[in-house]
Amino acid sequence: MSKTIRRAVIPAAGLGSRLLPLTKATPKEMLPVGDKPVIEHTVRELVASGITDITIVVSGDKSLIQDHFRPNPALVAQLRKEGKTAYADAVEEVGELSRSGHITYLHQHGPYGNGTPVLNAARNFGDEPILVLWPDDVFVAGVPRAQQLIRAYEATSCPVLALMPMAANDSQRYGVPVVKEDFGDGLLRITGLVEKPNPRDAPSGYAAIGGYVVTPDIIDELREQTKRWYEHRTGEIYLTDAINAYAGSRAMYGQVIQGKWYDTGNPLTYLIAQFAAALANPEYGPRLHELARELGGPGASE
Repeated sequence: MSKTIRRAVIPAAGLGSRLLPLTKATPKEMLPVGDKPVIEHTVRELVASGITDITIVVSGDKSLIQDHFRPNPALVAQLRKEGKTAYADAVEEVGELSRSGHITYLHQHGPYGNGTPVLNAARNFGDEPILVLWPDDVFVAGVPRAQQLIRAYEATSCPVLALMPMAANDSQRYGVPVVKEDFGDGLLRITGLVEKPNPRDAPSGYAAIGGYVVTPDIIDELREQTKRWYEHRTGEIYLTDAINAYAGSRAMYGQVIQGKWYDTGNPLTYLIAQFAAALANPEYGPRLHELARELGGPGASE
């Protein structure tokens, strides 16, 4: 019987070095996509998927994240006094996310790598499965990505990775799953991940993207990886290494996510996410479509 997934971890302690100098003073998680910081898109996705306990793992210079989600009744009251009702409602709604998602913050400590924040947070979770989502991904989907992962876990009672189809020449950018069986509706049995293979060596046509259902057994594998962190190729602890160790002998699944994925972690993909969000905005999107056509650039044929 699958346990209900009610907890999630968002690792947000990274430097954002690929976006420097933009991220020198502003955490990459707080860069805007549309009218929201990118991490707010992730938090909203989790809350909409029924998650009631969100842990954001931060480093010492990420106080802006906490400031953003902290309720601010004084500001709301001032905006209402000035008749700025829409702005007051928007600020109040962000504060409500902190309550409905029961957001807590944890400072990362331990070896570098994306497995460390998961281990840091897992100490409070006992034997519950958890969702792990990166804070620099934005998904636009009819059914939230998190909910699609939860459904896959409920069907299998096993760890689940978020997957999306990829172009063959993109394989060197991603972890590529080894697919053992296709159950339909995007649910795949996988036996491991090959990191950034050459296109000719890619074991499937899917990329592992941001999103995991992590079970206690994966956490145990992470602990084993930590014991030998100095043996790793970079001295870092990777979640994918624990996943590979687990998948070698136990059942693991991938869920092909239905929707559009925007990675905001580098300058080009961040600009693409911004542009897509702007075009989709009902207020100023139509004018931007016109501008794109006038300039003969992206969107010119729309």
